[in-house]
Amino acid sequence: AVAGSTVELGCSARGDPAPQVQWHKEQGDLPWGRHEVDREHTLRLYAVTAADAGAYVCTAQSQLGTAAATTFLHV
Repeated sequence: AVAGSTVELGCSARGDPAPQVQWHKEQGDLPWGRHEVDREHTLRLYAVTAADAGAYVCTAQSQLGTAAATTFLHV
């Protein structure tokens, strides 16, 4: 990603019952005040900086179990 741009990280999780989806960064916190997660579980990071680079993990959890996927952001 280019520094200063907006990045969208998708996470597709479906089930019955619908799973709870959460995003976190492996090393550190999501950028305070510069991120949001929409209804489709897409994580948006605004005005990304080099400090935002790293591994981001989407975790889906329901009564049936837990699944996780990791994506890497390079700035």
